[in-house]
Amino acid sequence: MSFVDVFVGNYIITDFELYQLWLDGLSVNECCSVLQQRGVLQSTGARYEELISDTKDSFRLFASLEQLLKWPTKFSEQHLYQIDPVTQQTLIEKYYKFDDVVIREILGRKLSTKNRNNLDDVSERTRIPLRSVCRQFDNVKRVFKTVEEMPGSLEKNIQTNFCIMSVDLAKKYSAIVFMANHRFETGKKRLCHLTFDDFMFCTEHMIVNWSYSAAECDNHEDMDVDLDRMFLQDLRDLKILTEKEHLDEQKTCLMNTLKTTLTRKKINVIDENFKNLSKAIISIAYGLNHSKEVRNYFADVMEKIIEPFLTAQMTYEDIKLFLSTYKDAGLRLNVFRTIPSLVTVWERYMNTFIRCCLRMYRT
Repeated sequence: MSFVDVFVGNYIITDFELYQLWLDGLSVNECCSVLQQRGVLQSTGARYEELISDTKDSFRLFASLEQLLKWPTKFSEQHLYQIDPVTQQTLIEKYYKFDDVVIREILGRKLSTKNRNNLDDVSERTRIPLRSVCRQFDNVKRVFKTVEEMPGSLEKNIQTNFCIMSVDLAKKYSAIVFMANHRFETGKKRLCHLTFDDFMFCTEHMIVNWSYSAAECDNHEDMDVDLDRMFLQDLRDLKILTEKEHLDEQKTCLMNTLKTTLTRKKINVIDENFKNLSKAIISIAYGLNHSKEVRNYFADVMEKIIEPFLTAQMTYEDIKLFLSTYKDAGLRLNVFRTIPSLVTVWERYMNTFIRCCLRMYRT
């Protein structure tokens, strides 16, 4: 009697080079052309027809896996595809990665079907295939719709619901969701020099310091996709700083500090513009109570704070010195001694505001 050992398995073997080309939005023929240029036929001894056939098979597999990739938690529930955990995680992470230039174009757009059907201009400007652009748009919309009303940390909610292990990628999506929720205006001409990284930097600091995630906030269980409502209400109290008495006091303190550091010409520029600059900084603060003002935050910072410095040919170091000195001069005002609670509000606002201004400043 003879015995034969038989092993049957259906574990999927993924060609991640082909997977990346599929994610990049290439067709089968385009993909094969790229692989041919990379010398795959010479290295494997395969014929072009075999390359076409193999690529078609892989693309069919990726297309069938896409429904799972759209809702990654379902990977653990399904039994159709035998995929080891490491491969699953790699498939998911790569599927949700995006091109910063594409997201920069999407920022500020409503995540609607109409806009989804008009992404040709994004594809043309970024030189990224339309299929890839659409996938990235769909991913952003899916993540946003899933977590926008969830309490707690945006980052953790994204990691949990989309099985994203990468902290960096989760932070990026957190910034995108936060911006989409507040519908920040990013498309104006004066903002065109800002990159996705610039917006992400500013947004990260808003989430950490101005949302329900902030250390100063008592309600960490609420959604950090929203700005801390109590903080916004407290910002209204800063309007007292626009009164003439406090303006003059702060200006005197500021100028006494700056005159030992800046040139006479630059001192004169700040002297002439102090009132407008100070009122603009405060108006942006209490304007955060209104959704329209929040939407125009970046445009207002650029127009009312940064552009006057650029026009006066002030350097990055000049505006950095002005803003830090302005903040410190504010803390020396008598009003902060009579209303101690304003100190925390002022520092919480100014620390993030200054970081945004400096990040957005371009000479």
